[in-house]
Amino acid sequence: MFANDETDFVGSYKSCELCPRACRVDRTRSAPGKGPGFCGESDQLRVAYVGPHFGEEPPITGTRGSGTVFFSGCSLKCKFCQNHQISRGGMGEAVAFQGLMEKIREMILKHNVHNLNFVTSDHFIPHAARVSYRIKKERPELPILYNFSGYQSLKMLKRLEEYADIYLPDFKYSDASLAKRFSTCADYPGKALDAISEMVRQKGFLDCLASGNAVATSGVMVRHMILPGAVENSIDALTILFIEFGPHLPISLMSQYQPVVPQEGPEMNRPITKQEFEKVYDHAKQLGFEFMFVQFPEGSKEERRKGPSFVPDFKKRQPFKL
Repeated sequence: MFANDETDFVGSYKSCELCPRACRVDRTRSAPGKGPGFCGESDQLRVAYVGPHFGEEPPITGTRGSGTVFFSGCSLKCKFCQNHQISRGGMGEAVAFQGLMEKIREMILKHNVHNLNFVTSDHFIPHAARVSYRIKKERPELPILYNFSGYQSLKMLKRLEEYADIYLPDFKYSDASLAKRFSTCADYPGKALDAISEMVRQKGFLDCLASGNAVATSGVMVRHMILPGAVENSIDALTILFIEFGPHLPISLMSQYQPVVPQEGPEMNRPITKQEFEKVYDHAKQLGFEFMFVQFPEGSKEERRKGPSFVPDFKKRQPFKL
């Protein structure tokens, strides 16, 4: 157990195997923000933003927002990450555990959010699990959501089962060569599929879609972001998800890709085209997914250049456009 076993809590960082990279480095000996692991983080908790977020899918956002905690660093570090400032750029502040608890309690009381949403927390899972443990005792009715990259350790997920209510994983790549090129992990497709299978085993699909309720309290929904010039990756990813989990798997199809920093290759330095989106969207409909949330492309190229609403700016007090 992570939350109430102090020895295990510390040990998780001394020989780190929290993500599938299993670098086994001692993160307790590194400086905050300069950890020796791939994630770039020490055992010092660092957080970039705590607050309500209204840009998630409707069953997650509801009317009062999702109570997000954005952690600094990342164990995947995609070159094109839309949260590049915090995943690769080092932004975020060191915070003590009790300090984070105070921020979260304040957010819950002030905004009455629908859930507590840990974004990219796998390299800080011992901290996140301990927060979950405390919040579940104080607010047992509040769902705990883990917002993941899909590249998760099965061992870590099994230990997390008692603390999580909702999983919101990505399934980024069906193409191992793309996974290697952009995220330095050719094993992503298999690892992510195994991880999502474990999440579904634990929680099933989002409960609100069958019950007719507006907001989810448990279950899994899978996200996929379409990448420019990589339509086949998306088509194959959706096909794999459909074959593995069937038509009732809730999926979120995202078109928000923006080159937030210069990328290698001309195709990654532009948004997706309308034609690319339509090919992927048409395929998803033809497969027969019954619960699909779709982020349709925004307007003209000029409008996109003014600032896409789905790409946050963590330099601002409020990173997301409302």
